[in-house]
Amino acid sequence: MIDAETQEIFRQETEALIESLQDALLELNKTPDDAELVTQVFRDLHTLKGTGAMFGYARLAEFIHDFEAAFEAVRSGNATVTPELVEVSLKAYDLIVALLDGEDPPADRDAELKAALTAVTKGEAAAVTQSDAPAEAAHVEGEVEGWKLIFKLPPDFMEIGGNPIAMLDELIEIGGEGTVVEALTDKLPALADLKPSEMHTGWQVTLPAEASESDIRDVFMFHEDQMELSLEPILADQPAGGEITPATPTETKTSTDQQQASQAAKKPGTAKVQMRVSAERLDDIMDRVGELVIAEARLSDLAAKLENPDLMEVVENIQRLALGLRDTTMAIRLTPMSSITGRFQRLAHDLAGKTGKDFDFVIEGETTELDKTVIEKLSDPLVHILRNAVDHGLENSETRIAAGKAERGTVTLSARYSGADVLISVKDDGKGLDPDFIRQRAVERGLIAENTILTRSETFALLMEPGFSTAEQITDLSGRGVGTDVVKSTVEALRGSVEIESELGAGSTFTLRLPLTLAIIEGLLMQVGDERFTIPLAAVGGILEQPDDLRKGSEPTTVIELREKLVSIMRLREVFGCSGPVNEHPKVVLVETGDTQVGLAVDRIIGSYQTVIKQLSPIHSRLNVFSGATILGDGDVALIIDVAQLVRSQGLGNLDKEQAA
Repeated sequence: MIDAETQEIFRQETEALIESLQDALLELNKTPDDAELVTQVFRDLHTLKGTGAMFGYARLAEFIHDFEAAFEAVRSGNATVTPELVEVSLKAYDLIVALLDGEDPPADRDAELKAALTAVTKGEAAAVTQSDAPAEAAHVEGEVEGWKLIFKLPPDFMEIGGNPIAMLDELIEIGGEGTVVEALTDKLPALADLKPSEMHTGWQVTLPAEASESDIRDVFMFHEDQMELSLEPILADQPAGGEITPATPTETKTSTDQQQASQAAKKPGTAKVQMRVSAERLDDIMDRVGELVIAEARLSDLAAKLENPDLMEVVENIQRLALGLRDTTMAIRLTPMSSITGRFQRLAHDLAGKTGKDFDFVIEGETTELDKTVIEKLSDPLVHILRNAVDHGLENSETRIAAGKAERGTVTLSARYSGADVLISVKDDGKGLDPDFIRQRAVERGLIAENTILTRSETFALLMEPGFSTAEQITDLSGRGVGTDVVKSTVEALRGSVEIESELGAGSTFTLRLPLTLAIIEGLLMQVGDERFTIPLAAVGGILEQPDDLRKGSEPTTVIELREKLVSIMRLREVFGCSGPVNEHPKVVLVETGDTQVGLAVDRIIGSYQTVIKQLSPIHSRLNVFSGATILGDGDVALIIDVAQLVRSQGLGNLDKEQAA
C-alpha cells in the first residue's frame, strides 16, 4: 500500500499532466492535423505511464500503455485523428482521472476502452523511430533485426542518486540473452583531471528485435532531456555497427546533437527553481501577515502620539517591510483563471454532444488573477451557469437559422478587473430571457404577488430564488430549479454578487462580481459622526468638498450635479443612523461599481491604510452591506463597506437600465 504522503506527491506530479492531456485532446478535435498536439498527447501519456509505474499504480500504467499505442500509431502515420478517436480518448482520460483519484472502476472498463481505441485506429499501432515529432524520424526500409542504443548520462547523474548499473540491468532484462553491452571510454579525462563523482563513461547496447522501442525509452524516461541518447533500428542488410540511412541529408539530426543543444540552452542559473507549498501553509502565512499589519498600524499610531523621531524612523522601515511582505504573500495567493478553465472546455465539449447544439466556446481573460480561495469555490457556480446557457439559452441550428442568426451559437467565458473587483461573465447569443414569462412563473410559484412592481433587474434576480426554473421539461442537465440558487449562495459567501443582463432574442449575460482578495486590501478610512468605515481604495474615483446644497437635506439619498453630471448621493450618517458632531468640512467620496458611480457623503477622510479583512460573526453576517471589519491602530473596529451591496440596497444605479418589467 502507498502511504498518504506518497499519494499526495503523486497527485501533485500528475495534476499538470492530466490538465495538459485534456486540453490537447480538446484542441485536437478542432485541429486534427496538428502534429505538435499529437506529440504532446503522446508525451503526456508516456510520462503519466512512467510516473504511475514508479509510484505503484500498476493498473494505471498498463492501461495508459495501450492508450499511448493509439497515438503512437497516429505519430507514425498509420492512423489519423478523427472525432471518434478524440471521443474515445476523452473517455479513456476519464478513466485515468478516476484511477488517479483512488477510485476502483470495473475492470472490464479498461478492456472496453482498449478495444475501442484499437478499433478507431484500425489496430495499426506501429513503432516510431524517434521520440520527437514525426518529421524528424528516420526513414526505415527493410526488416528490423535489432536495436542499437548509444547513451551518455549527465555528469552529475550519481550525485543526484542515479544508478547506471540498475539501468543496464533493466536493459538486459528487456533484451534478454541477445543483449550486448559495451562501455564507451573515449571521453574519459586524464587521471589528474578525473572527478570520481562525475559520469564520464558512455555505453553502446545492442538489443534484439523483440525489445520494443517504448520499453527501451522508458528506462531513460526521467533523464532523457538531460542526457545524450541515440536509438536506431538495425536492418537485415545492415551490420550491427552500421548507420541508418536518413530520408534526406538535411532532414534528420541525431538525438545526440539535439540533446547537446538542449543542454547548452539549460546552463546553470537560467531556470527558476520551483517549490510546492501546501495551501494550509499559505493560509497560515497570510494570517500572520495580517496580524503583522495590525501590529504595525498600532505601533504607527503610538509613535505618532509620542512624536519621537527615532521611533518614527523605525516605524517607517517596518511599514515598508510589512508592505513588501504583504504584496509578496498576496502575489503567491493569486491564481490565474487558466487554472480552472480547462475543465470548462471539456464541459462545453460534453454539452455539445448531449444537447446536439453546435456552438463555439470562447474563453477571454485567462490571465486574470483571483485569490486562491475564490478560485477554488468558483468551479461549481460556473458549471451551473454554463449548463443553463447551453440548455436554456442556445437554440438548435434550425431555430437559429430561421431567426436570421448564425448556425453555430457562441458561449463566452470572460474575466476582467473592475476596480477592487473581478468580473467573471458567461455570455450566450441565444434566445435571451423573457421578463414577462419569468414574472408569470414567479407568481405561479408564489414567490411574488400578482400586483408586485419589479424593475427589470429585480425580475431577472428571481431566477436565483430556490426552486425557481423556467424549463418546460426536466432534463439530465437542468430543469429542477437546483443550481441558480446555489450560484447565488456560493457567490454571496465569497462577498460577491450575481448580475444578470438579457435581451430577448439576442442572448443573456450572467456576471459574477467578486472581490480580488479575501485577506488584505488597501482601504480608505472615513469618519461619519462617531463611527469609522473603510471602503476599498480601488473603488474610489475621487474626493470632493460637499456642496452647500447637500449639507441642508436629511434624506438618506438624493441626486445633485457634480462635475457637470447628475450623481446619486448617499448620506451615510442617515443611511447607517450615525450620531455625533458634524465636521465643518464634510466630503463626498465618489465610488464606482460596475457602470454605476455614486457619491458617499461623509464627515471626514482619515487616510488610506492597509486593511486586514476580518469576517463578521454569524450574528452580523446578514448585514450584507458590510463585507467584514478591520482592527485599527488604536484598537477600535471599523466596518468595511461593500460598495456594490450598499448601492443595491438603496436602489441606486443607471436609471436607463432599470426600466420596469
